Amino acid sequence: MKSREDGGELLSRVFVADGHFDLPLMVLARRRRGERRVVERVFLESLRRGGVDLLICSLFVPDEYLPEMALRQALDQVAALREEELESPGLFRICRTWSDVASAGDSGAVAVVLSFEGAEPIGTDLALLRVFHDLGVRGLGLAWSRRNAAADGCHFRPLREGRRGGLSPFGVELLAEAARLGYFIDVSHLNDEGFWDVLDLFEGPVLASHSNCRSLVPVARNLTDDQIRALAARQGLVGMNACSAFVSSERPDLESFADHIDHIRDLVGMGPVCLGLDLCDAIKDGPPLSDLQAFDVVRTHGALKDLDRVLATRGYEEDQRAALVGANLHRFLKGALP
Repeated sequence: MKSREDGGELLSRVFVADGHFDLPLMVLARRRRGERRVVERVFLESLRRGGVDLLICSLFVPDEYLPEMALRQALDQVAALREEELESPGLFRICRTWSDVASAGDSGAVAVVLSFEGAEPIGTDLALLRVFHDLGVRGLGLAWSRRNAAADGCHFRPLREGRRGGLSPFGVELLAEAARLGYFIDVSHLNDEGFWDVLDLFEGPVLASHSNCRSLVPVARNLTDDQIRALAARQGLVGMNACSAFVSSERPDLESFADHIDHIRDLVGMGPVCLGLDLCDAIKDGPPLSDLQAFDVVRTHGALKDLDRVLATRGYEEDQRAALVGANLHRFLKGALP
């Protein structure tokens, strides 16, 4: 159960969740430098100040590990989090089922749900999807912002490239196997062709874990209004991304971040909107964010109380703010997890 010290006034009373956080990548990097209890020492205070109950944590493989080391890098990230779980007992829990999430909340632990950010660790071996499912991975983002064996990603800026495709034949097989095993699908980072392929071919739960509104910031990483409507019709979610490059080209701050929430609310209501902060300041020295000169407009999870104040000033009622910060993702995962 939460204590009164957790988060701001509203955040201390409601379920709070972030739909996209690169925790495994950051933890593994620090553990390779010899650090231990990284979650407890580096991240826990901010998570508690933000009242965070749940994180969807991505398995992301940087370019330098591709293609040969993708599988090992993803397995090392899972292993690093499991070691952290043992070193800091009761502080966070890797969750395979909705019962695990509920149990973590009852004990005061942060629930962690693992998800692929790009299918590179699978390569072209369909059987590996079962292996990762057995390790606790429950979400599948088919691509990051690059091409792999399953799909084409969308780039951060216009780029000289050949003809784009959606899902490959292997990607279609992978999607079918994900449906059989019970994964949810994450369409953030897919190009538009792949986005529509997923909605046409996959009948299970779908979200865009960290994508804003293309009508406000016209970059491929953001979603069109038609894509937002389509996700809303599927009871899917759109996670609001705090990366400045996707928030505003002129005034990247909390007010502009809130503009994206306003836009989705006005377009389809509050049902599909959640947080997918993608906090990258700790890892932005590498590509592609370094040359974008991007930064997090929500500085840390502890700064969620500042966002809540902005929304309250704009007239959002408590139930609308609660939907954004966690209730909608709570609903989605309760239906998506076994």
